[in-house]
Amino acid sequence: MEITVNGKPVECDKDDTVLDAASRAGVHIPHLCALDVAPAPHASCRVCLVEVEGEARLQTSCTMKVREGLRVRTHSPKVLRIRRNIVELLLAGHPDDCLYCARADDCELSRLAALLDVRERRYAGRVKDQPIDVSSVAIVRDPSKCILCGRCVTVCQTEQGVGAIDFAGRGFDTSVRPGGDAGLDVSDCVFCGQCVRVCPTGALGERSAVAEVSEALGKAASGRLDAVAQIAPAVPATLAAELGLGNPMAALELVTGALRQIGFSAVYDTSFAADLTVMEEAHELLGRLGGGGPLPMFTSCSPAWVRFVELHRPEFVPHLSTCKSPQQMAAALIKERAAREGRDVYSVAVMPCTAKKQEAFEVGDLDAVLTTRELLRLLKNFGVEPGNDAKLRSRPDAPFGEASGAGRLFGGSGGVMEAALRTAAHMAGAETPPRATASAPLRSGERIRTFTAPVGGRELRCAVASGLGAAKSLLDQLAAKKVDLDFVEVMSCPGGCIGGGGQPRRRRDRSGHDEMLKARRIRIHDADKKAPLHAAHENPEVARLYEEWLGAPGGGESHRLLHRGYNA
Repeated sequence: MEITVNGKPVECDKDDTVLDAASRAGVHIPHLCALDVAPAPHASCRVCLVEVEGEARLQTSCTMKVREGLRVRTHSPKVLRIRRNIVELLLAGHPDDCLYCARADDCELSRLAALLDVRERRYAGRVKDQPIDVSSVAIVRDPSKCILCGRCVTVCQTEQGVGAIDFAGRGFDTSVRPGGDAGLDVSDCVFCGQCVRVCPTGALGERSAVAEVSEALGKAASGRLDAVAQIAPAVPATLAAELGLGNPMAALELVTGALRQIGFSAVYDTSFAADLTVMEEAHELLGRLGGGGPLPMFTSCSPAWVRFVELHRPEFVPHLSTCKSPQQMAAALIKERAAREGRDVYSVAVMPCTAKKQEAFEVGDLDAVLTTRELLRLLKNFGVEPGNDAKLRSRPDAPFGEASGAGRLFGGSGGVMEAALRTAAHMAGAETPPRATASAPLRSGERIRTFTAPVGGRELRCAVASGLGAAKSLLDQLAAKKVDLDFVEVMSCPGGCIGGGGQPRRRRDRSGHDEMLKARRIRIHDADKKAPLHAAHENPEVARLYEEWLGAPGGGESHRLLHRGYNA
């Protein structure tokens, strides 16, 4: 059907809201509570009000369904006056500490106030003075900056199926908090950071390690320790999309060079450890298929997923692979190597994920974890911008600098499964496993994908779940015996690590998030396509590491360094 927005015809579907239709037509209607993951927006912020021809009352565009012949104005004088009043009332109860806020240059409320030309405080309100929750090593919660938009509640409950936070209280005392007003560290939170990704203000943010890492770099400059870093595969894929680079390897080399420039003595590629994960995971999978453990086997490289199983579905703990995540495998090897050489190493991981901070705290071996957002802030602090500068490029260091295309697939949903199936088929005797085993279902954008793949003369029943909400649904099906599976990959964040809670935010989350994920996913698959090495078992540096140090996949030394246990 067709509606008219600001005098221009706009085509739309019958199930669209006015906000959906306008967004697709390139008309930006300001909004603070609506998200594309919400089946029924609760219209709490009222910022998206529009004027409808023939109606006296303004309507919320996020809930109003389109109809044939509808005529709306999104920026009429009446709409602007009411919208400005709403923002002024929000600011009346908001702290005036923008100079110190972590979101000072990336605050949707601040941008909206500037857009509406709000330059003075016309309303005096009681500012909420609630204590900051710093109990978690991953996420900081500042209730005084919460504007009750409900985005975090929506994404936690609707998309992720965790329900760690919700509205509580009445009237002015209404707030968003964990159950029992407990700290995040003892709540049901799994630290995936999707709430941080969608929060429009500084009410939710990652626990920053920028100052701590800067201090360590100062000590490294004086020769008191060696600062080393590892870079997750989703980070260069993300920056390649942001910078318009076709190949994530160029972005990886730019970030590597930038980290060296600010004082890191060595920079490693976590994709190398992803190849190690594949070797160990494929060996474990074949062992379980032979009767050596419960099936289905779940992947274990996503820490928020692991915590979800431990907290919410402990009956499935035995199904988790015992492999550490690539981050922790790399960290263990870096620390072990430094200890053997008698060096004092400060080890940093650059990750797309806030839950990696919690994982590093629990498992050990890492001194700090930086999200992609923190990486960009750290480099900016040192006056370095990882733009497309060929002079800045540098390759990651050996021995943890060589990776296969399979290892680089870990950055996107389905990538861990695809990489593991390639090597599992080889270990089971296939001479030339297909390059893109079951690539169609593995590389689709669906939240739950089930398929079969040939491994060792049998058809392996596989599934991929993208996001914890999808994982929860799949676990329910497994518990009810509605599906029978052998191998399951779960990524905590929709889209995989490329959609992680520590990734750069989009300024218009509702209309741009899916396109952003698509651009990053393309870079991940391009990296695999252009890689000279096809699978983890083809990586000569991995083979040399097993030969000289680890022995064999699943062996004693491999288990000591590369595997872990869990707590129900």
